[in-house]
Amino acid sequence: MIGRLNHVAIVTPDLEAAASVYRDTLGAKVSEATDMPEHGVTTVFVELPNTKIELLVPLGENSPIAKFLEKNPSGGMHHICYEVDDIIAARDKLIAAGARVLGDGEPRIGAHNKPVLFLHPKDFVGTLVEIEQV
Repeated sequence: MIGRLNHVAIVTPDLEAAASVYRDTLGAKVSEATDMPEHGVTTVFVELPNTKIELLVPLGENSPIAKFLEKNPSGGMHHICYEVDDIIAARDKLIAAGARVLGDGEPRIGAHNKPVLFLHPKDFVGTLVEIEQV
């Protein structure tokens, strides 16, 4: 069911400073910042040969990552994203196995314009997991 690692998401208090670390210090290709008001974040993707790093900052007062940043003012790893072929089949299999899907259980369109779901960190070794249909 689980496919390749799509990205690792890191919340940061300063998107430009974080992007600069990857672009200027590490020499990675970094995308332009994109506001995603439907998700309450502004995001930048760092492209690596085998995966991506997603840098996130809160967008708006109701951002779902604002509390994360309050608890971790320097930022830190927020979630990992795995690819799946069929998000509905993956969701149903995960639920049958006892995993908790966050939200209403229906996929939303994510940063790559593909359906995504988030899985409860308590069910995945303390890590928030995103699955994305490819």
